[in-house]
Amino acid sequence: MLSLVNSFKSEWLKKKRSPASWLVLIGGLLVPVIVLFSRLTDFSTLGASNASDKLWEFIYTRCWQFMGIFLLPMGVILAASLITQIEFRNNTWKQLHTTPQSLTTIFIAKFAVIVIMMLQFFILFNIGIFLCGALPTVFIGVHYPKEPFPWFSFMKGNGRFFIDCLPIIALQYLVSLQWKNFLVPLGFGLGLDIASMIALSWKHGYLLPYNYCALEFLGNRARVNPNASVQEWALGYFVIMISVAYILYISKKEKG
Repeated sequence: MLSLVNSFKSEWLKKKRSPASWLVLIGGLLVPVIVLFSRLTDFSTLGASNASDKLWEFIYTRCWQFMGIFLLPMGVILAASLITQIEFRNNTWKQLHTTPQSLTTIFIAKFAVIVIMMLQFFILFNIGIFLCGALPTVFIGVHYPKEPFPWFSFMKGNGRFFIDCLPIIALQYLVSLQWKNFLVPLGFGLGLDIASMIALSWKHGYLLPYNYCALEFLGNRARVNPNASVQEWALGYFVIMISVAYILYISKKEKG
């Protein structure tokens, strides 16, 4: 366990030199900033909207409208690929494998960094949603939102979106570990994401894991197997993909 903790700390330090850190920060706050700007420019309705019992639901839905369907899968593809490719870009795989840590520890530590970064993204995104409702009170002088911030329901909703992201993270991790060229996992992910969006209205669109964030936002359960939820499909794909990624990684003869 101590070895895993030390390995995670090492991988976390490497992450600071990667554009993925800025991607999480900008990606987490971009949509809330745009929504906030839109609210501030329409200041004549701010008083009424802040007094509404549906304010937070409105802001939450508006933010996830842009994030869930397109931006979140794109961000996951970029972040997972950037973090996994750090060793290839710096040509340090051989150095890493000479350190006194097992391949399993390296595999888990790198994957854990990506997962924690995704949690950071969700935290920033929800802070941004809160500020969309709270900051007009400071800038415009309208009353603070009448409705209490629905922490619990938002946490549940974010938890579902997070699970929907897991198969994308696992698949991008798998592909990024196998190819040295960053464009391969990037192109692979973008290609599948575009294909998934095209197939979103297909009755079997739930078979494409890059669709799950969009399906979550749209609340589209009609095309999903009635005996399984989107999250069950996502977790199933995740277990399979991360297992395949691990097997391919430890059995790969030339690692970097």
